[in-house]
Amino acid sequence: MFKPLPFFIGLRYTAAKRRNRFISFTSLISFLGLALGVWVLIVVLSVMNGFDRELKQRILGMVPHATITTAQGTIENWPELIKQVEESPEVIGAAPFISTQAMLTQSGHVKGAYIQGINPDYESKVSIIDEHLDAGKLTDLVPGKFGIILGDILSRQLGVNVGDKVTLVLPEASINPAGVFPRLKRFNVVGIFRVGAELDASLAYIHYKDAAKLMRINQGVLGIRLQLKDLFKSREVAWQVASNLPGRYYVRDWTRTHGSLFQAIQMEKTIVGLLLTLIIAVASFNIVATLVMVVNDKQSDIAILRTLGATTRTVMAIFMVQGAVIGVLGTLLGVIAGVVTALNLPAWIKAIEHLLNIQFLDSNVYFISYLPSQLQWQDVGLIAVATLLLSFLATVYPAFRAANTQPAEALRYE
Repeated sequence: MFKPLPFFIGLRYTAAKRRNRFISFTSLISFLGLALGVWVLIVVLSVMNGFDRELKQRILGMVPHATITTAQGTIENWPELIKQVEESPEVIGAAPFISTQAMLTQSGHVKGAYIQGINPDYESKVSIIDEHLDAGKLTDLVPGKFGIILGDILSRQLGVNVGDKVTLVLPEASINPAGVFPRLKRFNVVGIFRVGAELDASLAYIHYKDAAKLMRINQGVLGIRLQLKDLFKSREVAWQVASNLPGRYYVRDWTRTHGSLFQAIQMEKTIVGLLLTLIIAVASFNIVATLVMVVNDKQSDIAILRTLGATTRTVMAIFMVQGAVIGVLGTLLGVIAGVVTALNLPAWIKAIEHLLNIQFLDSNVYFISYLPSQLQWQDVGLIAVATLLLSFLATVYPAFRAANTQPAEALRYE
């Protein structure tokens, strides 16, 4: 079977047992170094993708993808507007809201909170709050009963539980014959939620009608929350939806409130990826050292090939093939190991925790109690291509040095 000469000789050099065992050892180190670098890079990026996914699902599952408000202050015909908004194929659901900043106090504990007045019948369309209630349920928010659902951390900071009472204080004053007093109201704690994110310490839910009474809103709501199919198109979709509504409305999307958090995550992922790429770069330098030693070891073989008519391009191709084989095999092994590890990492970590009776991620400290992993094939492809490219570039100098070998000098002492 015909084989191209450079490919044939390059494979023979790679598979042959060399007289210099140190060269064989450095070849093995280069191969394992590439595989290790690719494996670590795939696993680490998959874990970071997993944390990114969890944050998106938890935080952006609670906060609105977009909101529609009006310059008039309140939206009175919100049921009709919600029906019209939900006709858009890009909108999953819509819900009314009345929100404000307030302070919650109990037994000397004072905490600031973002108060979200909601309609329990609509809220499940735009929020994952139903899935993360540790106690109580949304239907416990009954208008006129002044019930409140607190985040887990917020409830612990206030020292309250379901059945206790908290005082809600608005940053506004009421003037009466007795003087100026802050506007406040006692609420009954009817539920506690935990999403495992910063919202647990800063968010509270009440019924929107109770919020309207507290804020002295006679009719309507302050705005409409939107849950969209593609949150990365929230700005465009929200503007398009608002433009189709009768009247003039303002649009605000999640990138203004939480966009910096996810930009920081993406930047961290990029920096970590670049740092871990140094492992692959070091392994590529090992390929350079290995091939340089092979060139020195094969001086006489190169000289004989040149005297038999081999061109400089042929000699370069021989050693580039040898380096490329190390790069391809190392990359292939690293990709297989990385993909298998990334796909099974949560189960393996859970098994290790069960075996050693330890917990790596405490749910009381971190927002999740397991190690998430999300394999993205574009990351795998990018890592594989970058590794192969570095491996190929590592063969250029040794191959060029081999091609410039002078046959007479190489055979002088043979």
